[in-house]
Amino acid sequence: MKKESKRTFRRRYDEEFKRNAVGLISADRSASSVAKSLGIDKSMLYQWRKQYGQGSEVIDVSKDELSQLRRRVLELEEERDILKKALSIFSRHSNR
Repeated sequence: MKKESKRTFRRRYDEEFKRNAVGLISADRSASSVAKSLGIDKSMLYQWRKQYGQGSEVIDVSKDELSQLRRRVLELEEERDILKKALSIFSRHSNR
């Protein structure tokens, strides 16, 4: 009898994403919270921080731009949650 093996897929992130993720750590956020919000493991984020430095590249973002980006993130999270709820509703109805 053959055993079924689970295939794991490794996501690949480009250098810009990694640098931006590391930069978020220095913006008054812990590595754990940044990793959680990006959906990555915090050990990966620590690894990138070693590779690219301690977020030495300062990201110049004005307070207005930062608050605008935070509002946009909240908006996108709300949209995601609505889509998740819709998916669960439609999947329940299709099982009937």
